[in-house]
Amino acid sequence: MNNFYKNLSMWLVIALTAIVLVKLFSTQSMDKPRTDEISYSQFMASVENGAISKVLIKGDKIFGTSTDGRSVMSMMPPDMELIPMLRKGGVDIAVKEMDKESLWLSVFISWFPMLLLIGVWVFFMRQMQMGGGKGGALGFGRNRAKMQEEGEVKITFKDVAGIDEAKAELEEIIDFLKDPEKFTKLGGRIPKGVLLAGPPGTGKTLLAKAIAGEAGVPFFTISGSDFVEMFVGVGASRVRDLFNQGMKNAPCIIFIDEIDAVGRHRGAGLGGGHDEREQTLNQLLVEMDGFNANEGVIIIAATNRPDVLDPALLRPGRFDRQVVVPIPDIKGRQMILDIYGKKTKMATAVDMAVIARGTPGFSGADLENLVNEAALLAARQGAEEISMEMLEKAKDKVMMGAERKSMIISDQEKEITAYHEAGHAVVARLLPGTDPLHKVTIIPRGRALGLTVQLPIDEKHTYSKKYLLSRIAILYGGWVAERIIFDEITTGAGNDIERASDLARKMVCEWGMSEELGPLAYGKKEEQIFLGREIAQHRDYSEDTARRIDEVVKQIILKSAAETEKLLKDNIDILKAIANELLEKETITLEDIDRVVAELRKPEAKQAETTTT
Repeated sequence: MNNFYKNLSMWLVIALTAIVLVKLFSTQSMDKPRTDEISYSQFMASVENGAISKVLIKGDKIFGTSTDGRSVMSMMPPDMELIPMLRKGGVDIAVKEMDKESLWLSVFISWFPMLLLIGVWVFFMRQMQMGGGKGGALGFGRNRAKMQEEGEVKITFKDVAGIDEAKAELEEIIDFLKDPEKFTKLGGRIPKGVLLAGPPGTGKTLLAKAIAGEAGVPFFTISGSDFVEMFVGVGASRVRDLFNQGMKNAPCIIFIDEIDAVGRHRGAGLGGGHDEREQTLNQLLVEMDGFNANEGVIIIAATNRPDVLDPALLRPGRFDRQVVVPIPDIKGRQMILDIYGKKTKMATAVDMAVIARGTPGFSGADLENLVNEAALLAARQGAEEISMEMLEKAKDKVMMGAERKSMIISDQEKEITAYHEAGHAVVARLLPGTDPLHKVTIIPRGRALGLTVQLPIDEKHTYSKKYLLSRIAILYGGWVAERIIFDEITTGAGNDIERASDLARKMVCEWGMSEELGPLAYGKKEEQIFLGREIAQHRDYSEDTARRIDEVVKQIILKSAAETEKLLKDNIDILKAIANELLEKETITLEDIDRVVAELRKPEAKQAETTTT
């Protein structure tokens, strides 16, 4: 509000000055009649002819009024004969001194617009340097942390679910702040820092808000990017100011979000050893664990790239604890859905356990988005509450993209898409050990013309070679189906081929799943720490080995494609039946596929499947 009033007063002063100037100019123009400037000779000739009735001598200028009322003016040189001539002609003579104030006023008026522009420019430059803050140019190096007092944040640990281990670690920090003697009497010390690491959307910032709601101590929040500026030394100055402010309010918690913006490996920047980012990191390292002890100041930081952080930042004494905030499992997803479901009007028949099972790999942010999409869908339909059907539609939208009903597809393309997706579905259903099918659709969603969705029964953390080979076979199901039915190949299998090829190469080069090449890792990843991502694959093997890798990858792909082709040809009736179901209904579920398989599957094939299972 102070800045608002300062800006308002400045603009009022500018407006009043402009009004005064307008009034001044208008008054002067009204007071002074129109005056014609003539030469001194013409003026003297007019006097001799009796055309001038009265004169005003002011400084080195002489103003005359003619008998017909016209005003004239001329510069007056030193002339001893002027006064006698005027008196002889009976001219009324008046004399005035030169007005010194009018001189200064004229100078001010001529320079005022320039001074006004300079003043406005200086004002806005100071505002830019301060970033809208206080303290003038000296405030440029002050931190931009926001301080949360007790009671300002309403989020507590009750609003956080699915990450129980992380909550337990942080609840202990809160207990430490509330009753430090409970821990220090045994010789322990309070942790100086906690690093929250995990994929995006898992709830790292939500945990920090919960800490602010539970702590009962001052809580400072700042982003890692707020430290770094284009001017050298500003980031380090802001770090010093932040910790000084923390010491004045100790015990307190400082939360730094996205710390990888300032905490990346030193020596990898484009600016060398004197890079501004590195100076900021050096100051942060000193403040966290240097000669000046910051007792009672706990640092909590969040990042989704702990691999790019400087080792000196991660050592005990700075970040004593590294808390992993993972993607929630099925139980955690159900708890998160229950929390967000209570904030909306859910129907009593809604079973969040079913939604949780159908959303593997979803983060907390994804689940919140799913519930929100269902609420928006219910609002569009004018419903009183959110039903299970709306949640399923919202899940499909989040997982597969929005339906593109307006997209015009020819009957031929629709038929090709139906057989393509039927190929995926048949292989996924008939191969043993694969994830169960959930839904198959030929309605365009997102960037795909059709989709086949599988949902795992249990959470998977490791994958067997057999499972990966089945995945490759399923990916080639659409490509093989197109060849069998149409004796033609389309571009629709492009993404499937890319994913299958990448999976086969990783089996050979990273996971040691090739008997020909053995359990070795081929190719070393080269990463630019400054960029924070993998940009190249370093070949640490010979050309002969490279050819052998290509050959083994090719063999895996061709073998999987051949097995897929045999499976589809043996069950061509099922393939055609499922494709026809898709052409008729556009979207089918596992129940529809099971019904077709039960009707058309050969008895010996059923027996073989039962034995394998």
